[in-house]
Amino acid sequence: MPDLLLRNVRIVPLSPRAAVPTGVVDVLVTDGLVSAVGESLSRPAGVEAYDAGGRWLVPGLWDAHTHLGQWTLRASRLDLHGTRSPAEALARVAAAASTLDGEPGEAIVGMGHSAGTWDRWGTVSELDSVTGSTPAILVNHDFHHAWLNTAALDALDLPRREDMVQETEWYQAYPRVAELFESNGSTPAAYRRMLTRTAALGVVGMTDFEVGLRLDDWRSRWAAGCDLVRIRVATYADQLDEAIASGLHTGDPLIAGEDRLTMGPLKIISDGSLGTRTAWCCDPYADDPDSCGAPNQSPDELKGLLGKAHAAGLEVATHAIGDRAVSEALAAYAATGARGSIEHAQLVRREDLPLMARLGITASVQPAHILDDREMTEDVWPGREERCFATRWMLEEGVRLALGSDAPVAPLDPWLAIAAAVGRSRDGKEPWHPEQALTAQEALAASVDGQPTVAPGSRGDLAVLEVDPLRASVEELAAIAHGGVTATVVGGRIVHRR
Repeated sequence: MPDLLLRNVRIVPLSPRAAVPTGVVDVLVTDGLVSAVGESLSRPAGVEAYDAGGRWLVPGLWDAHTHLGQWTLRASRLDLHGTRSPAEALARVAAAASTLDGEPGEAIVGMGHSAGTWDRWGTVSELDSVTGSTPAILVNHDFHHAWLNTAALDALDLPRREDMVQETEWYQAYPRVAELFESNGSTPAAYRRMLTRTAALGVVGMTDFEVGLRLDDWRSRWAAGCDLVRIRVATYADQLDEAIASGLHTGDPLIAGEDRLTMGPLKIISDGSLGTRTAWCCDPYADDPDSCGAPNQSPDELKGLLGKAHAAGLEVATHAIGDRAVSEALAAYAATGARGSIEHAQLVRREDLPLMARLGITASVQPAHILDDREMTEDVWPGREERCFATRWMLEEGVRLALGSDAPVAPLDPWLAIAAAVGRSRDGKEPWHPEQALTAQEALAASVDGQPTVAPGSRGDLAVLEVDPLRASVEELAAIAHGGVTATVVGGRIVHRR
């Protein structure tokens, strides 16, 4: 690993009790760790020096929940964000179809619409009417279902129908979408461009929950130059036996001697989403009184998966959005001794949080969803809003909190997540349940993969900022993403500088 001397930085404390120097100091990174902090440190021979000019230094940021294949492909997909009805989405698809040449292999892949906010879902026949024989796949913004036309259903070997492809059926079909229609958008060069943009945000690491991902996919990308930031590669239940056979435990390098590319957790999707009304809840949905959503596994099946992964040395990341799903997931962790996280934890009961804390289970939350889901939540979970994205309760009960994006459901932007966790609002609206808001210091501490305030012994993964994030307004926090990171360091290597 390269060594590095950062000169003239101001260290940002990550807790009220952290003792930090009052003025500017130098920070030396040796063998991937901070080895010294002090004024006017000597520069070892051959070590690169970077003068931060009095700017602010924080541990490098992490995104604890991403889908990097989909995020990389987003630029080449038809943008359906903001469509308010099937008719509006069909108009955009028709415009895109009119630009195609009708060549074999052409397809329309769109993403970003939120069908859960429409007054009805679209039909396959409607999509056929504007696309003809060109395959069309419209991925809902939460990734829990997709609207396909007949040509796409046939190409993916799915039964014909008039409604959406949802949940497990969709997850199993999705990997073939990129394979058949989008191979040019997921090359190592495309990933490298995405990672370069991500490093410019101060991001030093991510957990990749891409569906259909194989461990060798990241090994080959890494060899092709996609080695800018740390990547933890998750696996899914259908690949669990393969992961176990590899002998890898969570945290083990995927390439010998390379600690930046490591085995991640087993990912389990235990329920659905708010938008599809499939998140598993204790109480019925207001617009569907006969439904509380549904689990994707029985309690015994869930315990079986957790127990199998735990015995093999794998942590488990359990997607649980509804409060019933969170409760059942915690019961499975308690019964098996498995370690890991609850991913999303969007709706919780406060009485479940002490157990989450005692078990050491991380709440992996994506605060930018607050901005997108508040109106829908009020419509379909009335009376439960105060328990949504309950980050204040989580900290008060001693739960470890990790923030992320769920990209591409929300942008891969840790500063947007931090600003949303602090302000819980956008577009001038009143903050949504501000009693659950975090301070900037708490949100930052939940965004650095558990690293402490920069000090000797901490990882040499660092970000240099133009502004003091603890004194910034919500708007200024969000704006850091737009040029406010002057340098990003991973293991002593500068991967972004401005």
